[in-house]
Order: sequence, then structure tokens, then C-alpha cells
Amino acid sequence: MWAETIRATGRRFASRPALVAEEGWSVSFAELDRLTDEVAAGLARQGVSHGEVVALLVPSSVDYIVLYGALAKLGAITAGVSSRLPAPERTVLVNDVAGADRAIATAAMADGLDIDIIEVSLAGGPGSVCADLRVPDEAPPPLPPDGDRPVAVVFTSGTTGVPKGATFTNQILADIAIVDAGNGWGEGTPITSNTQMAHIGVMGKVPAQFAVGTTLHVIDKWSATAVLEAVSRYRMPAVGGVAPQIALMLRHPDFDQYDFSSVKLVVTGGAPSPPNVIEEARRRFGADWTQRYACTEAGGIGTFTWIDAPMEEMLYTVGRPRPGIEVEVRDPDGDRAVPPGTVGEVCFRSATVMAGYWRNPKATAEALRGGWLHTGDQGWIDDTGCLRLVGRRGEGFHRGGYVVFPVEAEKVLAWHPKVAGVCVVPRPDEVMGAVGVAVVIPADPTDPPTLEELQAFGQQHIARHKLPEHLRLTNAFPMTPMSKIDRSALEAAES
Repeated sequence: MWAETIRATGRRFASRPALVAEEGWSVSFAELDRLTDEVAAGLARQGVSHGEVVALLVPSSVDYIVLYGALAKLGAITAGVSSRLPAPERTVLVNDVAGADRAIATAAMADGLDIDIIEVSLAGGPGSVCADLRVPDEAPPPLPPDGDRPVAVVFTSGTTGVPKGATFTNQILADIAIVDAGNGWGEGTPITSNTQMAHIGVMGKVPAQFAVGTTLHVIDKWSATAVLEAVSRYRMPAVGGVAPQIALMLRHPDFDQYDFSSVKLVVTGGAPSPPNVIEEARRRFGADWTQRYACTEAGGIGTFTWIDAPMEEMLYTVGRPRPGIEVEVRDPDGDRAVPPGTVGEVCFRSATVMAGYWRNPKATAEALRGGWLHTGDQGWIDDTGCLRLVGRRGEGFHRGGYVVFPVEAEKVLAWHPKVAGVCVVPRPDEVMGAVGVAVVIPADPTDPPTLEELQAFGQQHIARHKLPEHLRLTNAFPMTPMSKIDRSALEAAES
């Protein structure tokens, strides 16, 4: 599907920019088709063949997309590795998780790899994209249609252990394109890349975006300045990112100097968004808001909140299933649906779900049971049919006779005017088993909240036993390579 999309869009949107580099130069859809042909021909001369697993260790760039497309045209399987990971973690993904046959890497990212490496330099302009690999005016023979052909191995975030490789075939990528057609960005509009290109948001969705003529503005090292300037300059209709990225945009000192009159929608995903961020973003961008929730294994597609949803739904839920997606909350032990209002494991069923974990049948069998993808996330369905998340399985901690889910307290404490960010983690306690610690980024470092202020505020909204009993102030949260708060690092500090 990915290779076919490149060929089709090369004809349909020939002169339209497909990719725009941060420096301003661009590659049209017709040029993308030609470049991927020439690079595929060059890779074939270096021995890359159908069915091989090729680790792609290249920073987020125009070159990354071209290489991903070229490998698809050869029938090779791309295993993209984030440039944010340190060398030892990259090596584990390449050797142990993907079992890659070879790697395409920049010199900086090749460190520690003990397999055949095809070295590539990043382009400084359209004429130098993968220049050392291209064979001018050559193209590989078209592959026969095969919906079961693996195209991509996308690594999970690894927040609960060693990452796994979610496998996506031609057919699954085609189904993602069908389901994601009403994604809210609008057909043929410009968007920014807000995640590393090894993330499901690019690996799984760029074929769908290109199929409708979307122009992707490439941002390697994400910054609020880069995104705000691109949105303003190129009149983008939507702003996207995870909640911490939206919050950083809102804190940008020059935010009010940009023209956001083109923005109609703010789209967030990755993790639930704090209510104060939602309200401020809607007001200052002058746009609607939608919260997306999914996971890598689900193809990045799950639930969403309606743009005209009641405030209760928008602020405290991750909405309802997107068309074509089924969601159930199930008993993780009994493997059956639980009644509405009962906390259980969030499960998806759809055509966008991965084929399985690459080279890991045991983990595949555990995740894909009874036709459902078991996400490991905990949540419950409220009386309006909306999904409310309470955290990952295992994130809830036992305080006395209660199970406390940190997300419930975080949702409330995020409203406190002295709080810019909050994460609640457990601390071992000899009497209670564990108690909560609120790790808080103060809105004003010279006037931080006290524990008593937070508890008094929180008791107006949730039960006392759900609230933290200790406070730790910080100026920033540790983050994972996927731009999520690293809860394990915060919790380790309390051990």
C-alpha cells in the first residue's frame, strides 16, 4: 500500500510539495516517486532484497521518508529507530527486538551496531537527498499485490520494559488510511511532523496522509518555536501534539505575536490532557479541541472526543470509539467485558490493529486474545459511553484497603491555579503499603503550592484517600523518547 501510494500520488499530485524541510526546500510528490525509485535501485545493488528487515537509523528528515518509501518498493521491512535513544538502547532494538538483517544509518547513529551497515548522509537540499544511494533514472520492478506483506516494524515506547516491535502489513496500512480518512486535518492541507518518524504517527499514518495530498513539514528536533512558526507561516488549519508539547507552545514568550487565524482545531494524543491546558489552548488558539487516544499496537487509532462535546467529556474523558473501531473494558483475568463504571483493561478490535509483535509469538498471544487487542491501559466506560482512563495496568497502587489510580488525582490537581504540571507517583509506606506523592511544576516558582493547599482543593472533587500525602516540587518532568512523562523515573526517586 505504501509503495503503491507513492506511485499514485506522484501522478495525482505531481507538483504539490510532499515534504518540506526545516530549511524551506521541498520535494514534490512526483519527485518523491522518482527519488524512492532511484534509492530503491541503489539499495538493491547493495544487496537489499524482498523480505529483509532493515533497521533505519536516520534522524527525522526528508531522507527518512524517502528511505522508508524505497524499502517498501523493494518489499523490505523497515524497522525505524528513534534518534533520541542512546546507542545501547538502539542496539537492543536492532539486534534483539528486530533481528535486523542490515541497517541504514548516519555515521552518528551507527555506533555500537555489529551488522552490515549502509551509511547515508542527510540532505542539504533536494538534489542531495540520499545522493550516495541513488541510481539515476532507474526503478525496481513493481511488486505483485500482497496484503499480507510486512512493511513496517514499529517499536513500542517500552514504558513497561523492553520495547516490542508491532508489525504492520500492506493491508493494515491500507485499513489505517480508510479509518483515518476523517482525521480532522483536512485533505491536502499542510501539517507538521510532531513525533519522531520512527513513531506510529508517521510510520503508520504517512501513507494515509500522502494518499490525500497532505504536505508534511519535517521537524527533526521538536521545538515550540519551530511548530508555531510553521503553523503561522503556512496557514495550517490544525495544531497537533501531545499535551506537554501543547503546553510548551502556550508558554512560548512570543505566542501572541503569531497569526493563528487559520487554526480551526487542536489535536492531542499520546496521553490524557490536563483540563487547564485544554481550556487555555481553546481560548488562545481560538480553535476547537479534540483528544485522541490509542496506542502503537492499535495503529495509532482508537477513541476521540467530539469538537462540540460537553465540557465534562472534553476535560475528563478520551471520548468515544472512532468509526470502524470497537472498544471494550475487559476483566484482564477473566477475559470478559466488565459492566459500565467498572475499571478494567481497555481493549480494541479493528482492522488497524497490528498483525502481531515481530519475532515474539508469546507476547503476541498475550496481547491479541479472543480477537481483541489488550492494551494494558486501565479505564472505565461512563454512563454517556465515554472512556475514562485511570493509568497503565500496574500503575494503580494499594493504599490501605483501596486501589488508588494516580490519574484521578492528577486530573483534579491540574486545575489548581498554582500548578503548571503534576504527576502523582507512589511512595512505599510501612503502615499504608503506599501513599501518593504529588510531583508538581509550580506555575510561579516563587509562589509554589503547599501540600495543604492541594489537599484542600482536591477534596472538593474526589475522595480524600485518592489524594497525595506528600509533595515534591520540580522545574521539569523526565520524559521518554516518545514525549511522555517518564513515571518510572519519578517513582524510582521515591523508592
